[in-house]
Amino acid sequence: MAGTIRIATRKSPLAVWQAEYVASCLRRQHPALKIELVRMTTQGDKILDVALAKVGGKGLFVKELEQGILDGRAEIAVHSMKDVPVELPEGLHIGAILRREDPRDVLVSVEFSGLDQLPQDARVGTSSLRRQCQLKRNFPQWRIIPLRGNVGTRLEKLKSGQFDAIVLAGAGMKRLGLEGQITEWLDPELCLPAIGQGAIGIECRCDDALVNRLIAPLHDPGTAACVLAERALNARLQGGCQVPIAGLAELREGRLYLRGRVGMPDGSEVIAAAIEGGVEEAQDLGCALAETLLARGADRILRSVYG
Repeated sequence: MAGTIRIATRKSPLAVWQAEYVASCLRRQHPALKIELVRMTTQGDKILDVALAKVGGKGLFVKELEQGILDGRAEIAVHSMKDVPVELPEGLHIGAILRREDPRDVLVSVEFSGLDQLPQDARVGTSSLRRQCQLKRNFPQWRIIPLRGNVGTRLEKLKSGQFDAIVLAGAGMKRLGLEGQITEWLDPELCLPAIGQGAIGIECRCDDALVNRLIAPLHDPGTAACVLAERALNARLQGGCQVPIAGLAELREGRLYLRGRVGMPDGSEVIAAAIEGGVEEAQDLGCALAETLLARGADRILRSVYG
């Protein structure tokens, strides 16, 4: 099918990799299709000296890309689903979600060979309140230090000796060819991932029939069901991507198993729950799990975090 698709993307190496990956998938499906990348800078890319949790707001890494679609500068935008707010601008939707990469977090260290080798007062870098609350719960003596920047910048800060270890999303490390630098994959029981972590989504106009048809073959129903459940959990908790909420849905023998956690940033309290059901119940499972977490005190924690 002839024509041109313009992909809105952030400029970071990982974002460009994701956009190029979507482009390669589209070319395999539609060899005659011309594809251009439209590189944009988002608010989240500009604010590098403040922890994202303190910046406030939602969609820090996607708003400018969405505006690019609405303005006609691009037909689609490629996102990490963990960055995508629950509510999308009117007229836009996630038209396809690609097969998920490993959603787990990873520990990266230059000097130490694993979690159990880190000193009691280890300096551990992370950009996430979600990671912070779970790590502090298990390792209360660790010094959790804010860490911003793209993957390469974070690794350089680690190598320069500013941290004993850092915690990142394993999917990004794999996609950038840096899997060999991973020290340890973190068990979700220790550190449950972010909502949507490891999944790539394609956003476009709801009414753009041609574009929706072009991206449809890239859609992975299993991943989409898992992400739907996680996002329903997040929506009911009214969470953004920078609050201490964790959620992971997995398909096990045709059933959907969803875990969720909400925690105090200092690790003093973490509320957890899980639910299981049919894949077709994905959204209802997410809402039901959120209700369980709220009943156990998650609303109190979230109110204190939102201030």
